[in-house]
Amino acid sequence: MNPQSRLLNARLAFNVHGKARATTFLRGNKRSSISLLSSTPRHTTALLRQICPASSAASLSSFPRLQSNSSSFFPSGPAFLGSTTSPSITSHRTANRYLGPKSRGVLSVSPIASPISPALILHRHCSFDARQRRREAMSDRDILPDDFKPRHYDLVITDLDFAKWSYKGTVRIDGEVNKPTKDITLNTLELKLLSSKAVVGDKTLESTNFSEDTKAQRSTVAFDQELPVSSKVSVAIDFTGELNHDMAGFYRSQYKPAAPAAASVPRDDEFHYMLSTQFESCDARRAFPCFDEPNLKATFDFSIEIPEDQVALSNMPVKSTEASSSGKKLVSFETSPVMSTYLLAWAVGDFEYVEAFTDRKYKGKEIPVRVYTTRGLKEQGRWALQHAPKIIDYFSEQFEIDYPLPKSDILAVHEFTHGAMENWGLVTYRMTAILFDEELSEARFRNRIAYVVAHELAHQWFGNLVTMDWWDELWLNEGFATWAGWFATDHLHPDWEIWPQFVHEDMNAAFTLDAVRSSHPIQVPVRDALDVNQIFDAISYRKGCSIIRMLALNLGVKTFLKGIAIYLKKYQYGNAKTVDLWAALSEASGVDVAAMMKPWTEKIGFPVLTVAEEGDQISVKQSRFLSTGDVKPDEDETVWWIPLGLKGKTGAEGVDSAVLTTKQSTIGGVSPEFYQLNADATGFYRVNYPESRLKTLGTQLDKLSTEDKIFIIGSASNLAFAGDATTASVLSFIKGLSNETHYRVLSEALDSIGLVRAIFGDDEDIKNGLAKFTLELIAKALKEVGWQAKEGEGFNAGLLRKRLLNQAILNGDEETTKEAFSRWTAYRSDPAANPIPADLRSPIYRAAIKTDPTNAVTALKEEWFNTPAIDGKELCLGALSQVTDEKIIKENLLPFLFNMSPPSPPSDAVPSADMHYLGSGLAGNRVGRPLLWAYMKENWNQFEAKLNGNPILADRMVKVSLPRFNELADLEDIEQFFGSGNIDTKAFDRSLEQVKDKIRGRASYKTRDQEVVKKWLVGEGYIAK
Repeated sequence: MNPQSRLLNARLAFNVHGKARATTFLRGNKRSSISLLSSTPRHTTALLRQICPASSAASLSSFPRLQSNSSSFFPSGPAFLGSTTSPSITSHRTANRYLGPKSRGVLSVSPIASPISPALILHRHCSFDARQRRREAMSDRDILPDDFKPRHYDLVITDLDFAKWSYKGTVRIDGEVNKPTKDITLNTLELKLLSSKAVVGDKTLESTNFSEDTKAQRSTVAFDQELPVSSKVSVAIDFTGELNHDMAGFYRSQYKPAAPAAASVPRDDEFHYMLSTQFESCDARRAFPCFDEPNLKATFDFSIEIPEDQVALSNMPVKSTEASSSGKKLVSFETSPVMSTYLLAWAVGDFEYVEAFTDRKYKGKEIPVRVYTTRGLKEQGRWALQHAPKIIDYFSEQFEIDYPLPKSDILAVHEFTHGAMENWGLVTYRMTAILFDEELSEARFRNRIAYVVAHELAHQWFGNLVTMDWWDELWLNEGFATWAGWFATDHLHPDWEIWPQFVHEDMNAAFTLDAVRSSHPIQVPVRDALDVNQIFDAISYRKGCSIIRMLALNLGVKTFLKGIAIYLKKYQYGNAKTVDLWAALSEASGVDVAAMMKPWTEKIGFPVLTVAEEGDQISVKQSRFLSTGDVKPDEDETVWWIPLGLKGKTGAEGVDSAVLTTKQSTIGGVSPEFYQLNADATGFYRVNYPESRLKTLGTQLDKLSTEDKIFIIGSASNLAFAGDATTASVLSFIKGLSNETHYRVLSEALDSIGLVRAIFGDDEDIKNGLAKFTLELIAKALKEVGWQAKEGEGFNAGLLRKRLLNQAILNGDEETTKEAFSRWTAYRSDPAANPIPADLRSPIYRAAIKTDPTNAVTALKEEWFNTPAIDGKELCLGALSQVTDEKIIKENLLPFLFNMSPPSPPSDAVPSADMHYLGSGLAGNRVGRPLLWAYMKENWNQFEAKLNGNPILADRMVKVSLPRFNELADLEDIEQFFGSGNIDTKAFDRSLEQVKDKIRGRASYKTRDQEVVKKWLVGEGYIAK
């Protein structure tokens, strides 16, 4: 055995079995021992001293390389690695290696002789209070026992087996035992535990007695003797795990290489594979045994053995790389800061990167920022790389805390459940959320990438540096990161008009979900962490962002950011709750923020302000809004703090600062000619104007901002849906926008018309009348943008062109459809000579599907499988979903959507992570919707098998496939299917109730307003009398 292999085995043996077993791996002739020691870096010296301190201490001092300092970004560095004793560090918040020299904590260091690793063990003065709060929380949370608290993990992964897709690992967890116990319970999932050992002082216990609760995802290690109370305990576990293909835990992603790959990269006949992790919310336990709860923070040492021609990445910079066995190397990383298990990350693959640096210096150095991809794709990371360093600098300044890590890596992952994951120092992304091809990508992905990069980097402070205490506070992470993402994107791209985009996209999405009875409060009770996946939704992200924006604009953004800085500094490297954020903002502003915001976070729903006019007075009444229009008295008891955003006070300019803090109030001195509530859509509520006032506003568009127009259309549409206004009034307001050319305003109008068409379009007269109305509405703007991009045109102009061309084709404009199909025909005859511009693919594909569906489906499936464009697969699936030929849907598209590969060829099976692209489009397709649901019912077992237990994907497919039915008979069918007792709905039970509420609202709307819509279309000449 070579010295490097001996060293690796010694480390593994020491972690699990102790000094005696480890020493056997280091024994050998004197010559090989010296060779080993002379080539060993400093972190290994610590291991050797632990194993045989008496015999090695003197000899080690003769090797200068062993005395060199390990580079560390933190001020104190790993100060005690060369000692035969381990430090016990006590600090007000955390050790000053993390807080830096300005820490106000009282630092004391006491040497404690111990054979376990000298990892830093962090204690807080408030640890007793923290434990007490944890005990109290156990009554309303299903959490791990509190007898052991982790402080540090040393995790080593070895023996990656690409044939069996398995690996071996050992984890040593240093922590404290709070009360005598024989059992240590921690989280595991799909792991096999082999052996365990606990060390307390000079006492060593070993065990292979494991019991597993698979439902709770926990394993208990039972020792023969009791572990005493101690602040210094080490528990080591040897285990094996799976390199699954489920996009959770430590998993493999398949891809087609863009360039010849390294020889060791695993591959089969169709694909190559990379490895990466996805741990949020509860999947770290799928990769290694751990205490997988957000408030059980610890530091991490991580090492992984990989093929020598591949690259390993993790949260921290590489500390050392050592040959381990033939063709392999052990890569070890610097110790992480204190963080939650869900933020640990690593990846292995044939990676290359592009690099840039921050402009600012951090502890005297510029931060390196890298975008990693599999070989051949790195240049597509340039757009993201233009943004990430600037955003790191911007947030460091705005939050008054420097970016806390020594590097910032970005990794494009070929198969991914979400858009991105904020792992500290190693953020992972879906391909389309991070890569951009200047020739092949749609312009809209510039916007998406810039925003998502900003969102994930905001998490490095809000979520990583300060983490929510428990999953019921998820919005603290996601709501703020969403706001900060928009905030930074607006800073970098003011010409994009980001806040109108936010009002149109995010606020509307939040309103839609929060308008159903089965919505949930922002702070939603979460007893079982396994239920948290369903609240990664528009409430936590978009409503959370909306109320933060409302608060920030009312406090003043500078004051708000000052409060954020106070909050981050106070709770850095710890956990916090919503009340802690409100307290910090109150400190900065002098305002009782908690009193203002409590109803917004703790109560379900949002208000609608109903306005009545009398002379120069208006009365404003707040009440809860439900899309079903049937609010009950006990559902309408909340009184929200509402900034009125009133424009139009007589003799005053600008926006009045009045707020509504009672159910109803009267405001005098309001101009009868023009007034407006919620100016610039800064508040999260709807406004129900008298119908006459809505008509008047439709003639005063020059007085309204872009946000105002979007908000008024959205309010009117929501109110009509609920029966609080009429669809005729919405359509009349939209009709007045015929001269409008702003992308976001027209998109809001077209979305509202689209909803009317979706509800009432079964009536052919209504469908055709709405088509005429739509073509009239967009005629001017469509003529202006045309097919060809103009030199120097703004970002939104390209987005508008695509939207209008799609609408023209959808609504039967013959000239546009003919031109689009001719371009498709030319492309198919000679793709090289007649390429389709990236931003025109969607309308051209739509025209092909509409004109020649049989051939177009075959061609687009081929394009989907072979496209070199990063966004090409999403576009092709979206186009395929527009098919209205029942036979093609049933015999071709639905099997394509639900097939598993293998046994089906990969060219005829949509990957599970992308099913929602095709499924959502089919659900929005009048012909496809019932066929999709029928297929799901008939093939539910196949559906579950394809998702392989991934709750995120199951929840997503239910949310996109079912809520667009318009009949109560369909609702009854859904209730009967899922209520049979044969289907496990735990992964999507909350979303299923929301689906039902949405169908109830649509059915009620259809029954109530169908004749109203037809009458308006007849009256306006869109339907013949």
